[in-house]
Amino acid sequence: MNTENTPAGASDGAAANSNFLDVFEVRVLAVLAEKEATTPDNYPMSLNGLVNGCNQLSSRDPVMALSESMVIEVLDRLAQKKLVSVINQAGARVAKYEHRMRIKWMLEQDKLATLTILMLRGFQTAGEIRTRCGRLHEFASVAEVETCLEFLMDKYPPLVARLARAPGTKEPRYAHLLSGEAALEQQEVAAAFSSGLSVTPQRDRIAQLEEDVSRLQSQVETLTQQFEQFQKQFE
Repeated sequence: MNTENTPAGASDGAAANSNFLDVFEVRVLAVLAEKEATTPDNYPMSLNGLVNGCNQLSSRDPVMALSESMVIEVLDRLAQKKLVSVINQAGARVAKYEHRMRIKWMLEQDKLATLTILMLRGFQTAGEIRTRCGRLHEFASVAEVETCLEFLMDKYPPLVARLARAPGTKEPRYAHLLSGEAALEQQEVAAAFSSGLSVTPQRDRIAQLEEDVSRLQSQVETLTQQFEQFQKQFE
């Protein structure tokens, strides 16, 4: 391949993007982690069981309809990223699959459960995560969930992000970052529109804040000048 005209840093950016997961990779990986905890007798998982888990109607956001061939393609990509292993058991007629998130990101079960629920269910508060995590890990309190979230946010690169509070809500929501920040921003906007809210992407919000600050500074300068002129009337 001719790389003479490749901009400096482009290959690094491409390599970084290759580490991000698409929505189907996130779903397959999360189902493997979920079933490892909830149905250990059927783990590692067969292709058929994995397809059924991916297309499950409950405890999934969004609901998907993946074909067997699609899941096979996704498994191949995840294996290349060293996030999935193929297990060929002696005497078994079919290959089985297991995730490697625990090894790749050095996660104990409480952290893995927290991340898995975010991968399966989308944006959630710490309280919602605790309620939904029961079968993967039993948290004694919301504070324990928040400790896990802080751990996942503090990793490098971070695996989880805290979102701004939605209008009318008291608690912040959290989301995984396995698909990158750009994908997270798109999901946040889409989720807001689907719920009837109007949301401005983060970059636009920052630009708006800068504009507001500039306008306020201009108003302060104008008021200062008017006050100085007023004072001169009494000198």
